[in-house]
Amino acid sequence: MGRGRQKAKATKQARDIKYYSPSTDYAALERELSGSSGHSAHHDADLEPDYSDYEDKYADQFDDDEDSRRIG
Repeated sequence: MGRGRQKAKATKQARDIKYYSPSTDYAALERELSGSSGHSAHHDADLEPDYSDYEDKYADQFDDDEDSRRIG
């Protein structure tokens, strides 16, 4: 394919992309933005695991006393 044909194809593709306007489902967008689908914003916060068991398990290894941080 020559440079002229290649440039024309690229121009046509750029024009198609520039003026492309997909059909938008505004009802679905409204449902998603209003949150009426039953999902709450705090739903993701419930997915974080509970690390309280590990806090107690390793608490004795790390002392928060100033004396233990002092260099000799």
